[in-house]
Amino acid sequence: MNGRTPCQKSICVLCGEPIEASYLREVGTQLIYCDHDCYADHCASAAQLLENHARASALGQNLPPRHWAAAAE
Repeated sequence: MNGRTPCQKSICVLCGEPIEASYLREVGTQLIYCDHDCYADHCASAAQLLENHARASALGQNLPPRHWAAAAE
């Protein structure tokens, strides 16, 4: 969203920095990121999380959602 700021004061969901004149909004969740780097970090960690969950499922280890974040580390 180049040159625009959200109507409400907002912060980046990843790093907590205030949203300035340029930001990214994830279409599916409407989450706001301060820049491309934060959005890319979010995408990379989400992909790793899904990969770890798929690996655990393939091994017959059904991890409940609260364990997904621990599996990503």
